[in-house]
Amino acid sequence: MTVIVRDLRPDVRADAEGFSTTRRLALPYMLSTAEAVVHTLTHAHPDAHFGQLVAEEDGEIIGTAQVHVAHDSPEPGQGSANIYVRPGHRNRGAGSLLLRTAEERLGRLGVTKLFTWVLDEPDNRAFAERHGFRASRSAWFLRLDLATGTLPPRADVPSGVELRTAADFADDPRPMFELDAATSSDEPSDIDVEFTDYEAWLEEHWKHPLLNRDLTTVAVVDGRPAAFSVAYTDGASRYATAMTGTAREFRGQGLAKLAKNDSLHRARAAGCTEAFTGNDTGNEPMIAINKWFGYEICAKEVRYVRELG
Repeated sequence: MTVIVRDLRPDVRADAEGFSTTRRLALPYMLSTAEAVVHTLTHAHPDAHFGQLVAEEDGEIIGTAQVHVAHDSPEPGQGSANIYVRPGHRNRGAGSLLLRTAEERLGRLGVTKLFTWVLDEPDNRAFAERHGFRASRSAWFLRLDLATGTLPPRADVPSGVELRTAADFADDPRPMFELDAATSSDEPSDIDVEFTDYEAWLEEHWKHPLLNRDLTTVAVVDGRPAAFSVAYTDGASRYATAMTGTAREFRGQGLAKLAKNDSLHRARAAGCTEAFTGNDTGNEPMIAINKWFGYEICAKEVRYVRELG
């Protein structure tokens, strides 16, 4: 059987569904829907040159790649290509063909340093190292059973603090953008990110189909969003924390923990049965907090990097 690689066609429903299904099977700890696949492709910033590749065998999508230039980093020449192949369809050349296509495309766009995530499994790590990548940092996937698990009780809200939802900012999301920009700049990463384009943030993040504004909790201090826990849901029963953070001047008050607990309680009340989140393996304070919520480590992924050219 011959494997071919091509661009995903956003106007073909079967492409988006095949892409999403492949991602869910290969990486079950992250949420994906056909709507999210199309949104990400059609709303990415032009400077990201974002692309979604599919590997197809006998008309069936068996592999995917998300490819982009890190346009929002102050350091030029960086990009990423995250590649996933369906279980049962590996070792047929799909991953190598996806990677080669991604490297050629990014190389033409001036990328000289390529990053990728792989699950911490022998075959995956061997694939990355065989293609010249070297390991850097790593991260955990964590899962919480919302259906039968026990959440910590809701804590009393401190004086001067109000818990609201992202839906309360629908008329003016700019305060949410400012909080997201401030917390994202402090998030551990190989690639520094700067959120400066409000209109692009609205299209890419605020309007993302996985974002659940009603389950996203915001801790507001004196009318200003100080901390938040951003909720993604798949429209069925799965929930994921996309980001939890606190503005620097409000840290040390337990506001992020307060917001995340509230969001989790909201999610369970809304019928969500599984919750997922992730942490850098070295972020012991956040890992301890997530274990306090009842999360358990379910998988590990490793960040790899390769110099191109």
